[in-house]
Amino acid sequence: MMAREAQPNSRKTAGEPGGFFSHRRFASRDDGPIHRFTESPICRIEPPAAPAHAGRRTEPENSSMPPHNTDDVRIRELKELTPPAHLIREFALGEAVSELIYNARQAMHRILHGMDDRLIVIIGPCSIHDTKAALEYAGRLVQERERFASELEIVMRVYFEKPRTTVGWKGLINDPHLDNSFKINDGLRTARELLLQINEMGLPAGTEYLDMISPQYIADLISWGAIGARTTESQVHRELASGLSCPVGFKNGTDGNVKIAVDAIKAASQPHHFLSVTKGNHSAIVSTAGNEDCHVILRGGKAPNYDADSVNAACADIGKAGLAARLMIDASHANSSKKHENQIPVCADIGRQIAAGDERIVGVMVESHLVEGRQDLKEGCPLTYGQSITDACINWDDSVKVLEGLAEAVKARHVARGSGN
Repeated sequence: MMAREAQPNSRKTAGEPGGFFSHRRFASRDDGPIHRFTESPICRIEPPAAPAHAGRRTEPENSSMPPHNTDDVRIRELKELTPPAHLIREFALGEAVSELIYNARQAMHRILHGMDDRLIVIIGPCSIHDTKAALEYAGRLVQERERFASELEIVMRVYFEKPRTTVGWKGLINDPHLDNSFKINDGLRTARELLLQINEMGLPAGTEYLDMISPQYIADLISWGAIGARTTESQVHRELASGLSCPVGFKNGTDGNVKIAVDAIKAASQPHHFLSVTKGNHSAIVSTAGNEDCHVILRGGKAPNYDADSVNAACADIGKAGLAARLMIDASHANSSKKHENQIPVCADIGRQIAAGDERIVGVMVESHLVEGRQDLKEGCPLTYGQSITDACINWDDSVKVLEGLAEAVKARHVARGSGN
């Protein structure tokens, strides 16, 4: 995600002097130290010694305890996270995976900057809850990636965190066992292992980023990232995007406002300073360089915005901001009126725009799984294999047809451009 802290010898193992971190190595499961609070919890952390000239007022040594606790009054427990460095070493990317991710990022950079006229396609399940089904899906998709390599840059959608309007299952990292046990250390481990397996198949992965810490565990395995409609306007997410190593798409607001995504791109292109953690799990001030590969994603709002008129309006807004008028379109969410089957005609419409020669459309997002539709997560009820437990998806056969249609549209765009249209 971001620059690592200085490491005199990065090959040293956990706990060795000069390694990533000096405290004890954590197990890979949710067994970190737990700090539970009593009825009146008071957490005392010794601050750094103040300079002699600071002149700050200090409490006398025999000062009595404060009459009221004002810290952590609504915290039930704290559990330490496995350091990112531990999981990175356990599931380290090799030369082939490193090459794949680098090449995928570079390919998307060229597409986003008009140097490659292929189409980015981010396709896959709404969210990952079953790693076996995810790997089967990946095994099928990598064949389509190879088949359409001349027209499409296919990246698997691998979403581990789900923003919720109110409450609900928040994703594999937050609750990997689907039982409200919230074994987040297990979730981080499973997420990294799955990403490595998918990349080892030869398939790049894309994900949505929701917080400032989880990227340190998985960002080196991500080729494309998204900031969702609920967080595009968030300052910290714009700051995060400015330091991510991959291209990042910002979705328009849930009300359809494209300007907030345009503002986000401008903000993320600049350097920022924010708080996060190092690979050794120490609090850190992160300084970023800015990300030139950010782009708008049209996902609809109060009405769909995938049609040609909406694309023209959005590109006008992008151009007014002094940015290159290129964008990606999400065929799902409000653009499908939240009906998964509508993604098929939406993609057909996008394909017609591309075939007519529109070079401003650089990418498409599709929610797709092995089995059509969605299912509820209910205690005691078995889940249908290969079907989403969040947003409904189109099935595999329809997904292949969508990819075929988009590839044909890109071929037609080649012809249109060659004829001067």
